[in-house]
Amino acid sequence: MKPRARGLRQMSLLDGAAAPAGGGAEPVADLSQPLASRMRPESLGEVVGQRQLLGEGKALRRMIEEDRVPSMILWGPPGVGKTTLANVIAKSTKAEFVPYSAVTSGIKELKDLMARAEQARRLGIRTVLFVDEIHRFNKAQQDAFLPYVEQGSVTLIGATTENPSFEVNSALLSRCKVFVLEALSEDDVASLLRRALESPKGFGGVPIRVDDATLRRIAVNANGDARLSLNTLEAAVANARVDEEGVRIVDEAVLADLVDRKALLYDKGGEEHYNVISALHKSMRNSDPDAALYWLARMLEADEDPLYVARRCIRFASEDVGLADPNALLLANAVWDACHNIGMPECNCALSQIVVYLSLAPKSNALDVAYHRVAADAQERMAEPVPLQIRNAPTRLMKELDYGKGYTYAHDTDEKIARMSCLPESLAGRRYYEPAGIGAEARMKARLEAVRDWREGRTETPPFSTPAFGAPPRP
Repeated sequence: MKPRARGLRQMSLLDGAAAPAGGGAEPVADLSQPLASRMRPESLGEVVGQRQLLGEGKALRRMIEEDRVPSMILWGPPGVGKTTLANVIAKSTKAEFVPYSAVTSGIKELKDLMARAEQARRLGIRTVLFVDEIHRFNKAQQDAFLPYVEQGSVTLIGATTENPSFEVNSALLSRCKVFVLEALSEDDVASLLRRALESPKGFGGVPIRVDDATLRRIAVNANGDARLSLNTLEAAVANARVDEEGVRIVDEAVLADLVDRKALLYDKGGEEHYNVISALHKSMRNSDPDAALYWLARMLEADEDPLYVARRCIRFASEDVGLADPNALLLANAVWDACHNIGMPECNCALSQIVVYLSLAPKSNALDVAYHRVAADAQERMAEPVPLQIRNAPTRLMKELDYGKGYTYAHDTDEKIARMSCLPESLAGRRYYEPAGIGAEARMKARLEAVRDWREGRTETPPFSTPAFGAPPRP
């Protein structure tokens, strides 16, 4: 038995890369080319996944088959076929297909290209301009496309991994159809890997032994990224053990050196960052600790800053739990301290604790609603003067101007509450805080209603006869 290969090797060094026996067999592809490049589809029939766009009768498929492709933005995660789809369009269209790069070209080159495209249009020749990673183009470059797209000099196909709503100029975006490409399913990726092993463009001429479970492991690790899955397969074949018959054995032992941890789809600076933290918030708000723990793990396993998650939990404790459980804010702050003091991975249990606690805590957004009501009045109304009765009067002049006149010291009353108003005159009687009546806030609600009823003269029952909001609930 030959010793196991160590380190990544160039595919041209594969021992079993000779053409298969039989005079009629197709020659093996040039293995010096990356597997992902060799396996790139050349027709719609070879494209894996994206059935929602390319299935029989779907709009985009009809557009490509009928050669009436509009300007479009292809939006999706890495490795799902954006560039592949552009290449398929290039091979099927009767137009001139021109790839353009912001890295190697500037505004001058772009304007020259557009001028040539306009001349071609006058001669009846269409130009399809493919712009990969269009989100990397600055505003001036994107603006330069606009007049030519608008007048039909070019059909623009832009590809991006970022939300085009944020990364593509609105004027340009309004003139393009956005197609959303989805991550490939595990079955799609496994099918692609099997095709790569059997196709003459892939490893069709190489004796390789790999079981379905190993292919599934590669597919799961790729997380819907076709390019990553093919790169992993290519590296696995290069590092495979070769048996006495010259067959390369790709198994779990080989993958162990190549697949360290799953490539989670998560960009700490991009849209997916906000999608996942939104999923965590909404799961906790919906009292679903299982989902909340899943989204927490998605962030932490992708190396999210635990302090960021802890800060969001502190906000949640006030915004979504509030006074329904006053302890939530205390615990959330304690978890932030724990994350700060011990860091990852030790603080993952503390974060799990607060996520589950917040998920199961009684919910009230009364504080958040109240603040937004107050903020709206503060912004939209005139800056009302502070009522005289609650102004401080440290000087003689202030007393002469009636500062503090009519003020009642609450502690001097039997009820420990004065009937005077503390709001500006134009806002007298305005109510902002309306407790939800859940958890500890149920006692606060009863107390507040009693105070309001007494202050507004609807009852003479002393407000302090209601249970204090800090008292334990009655059985």
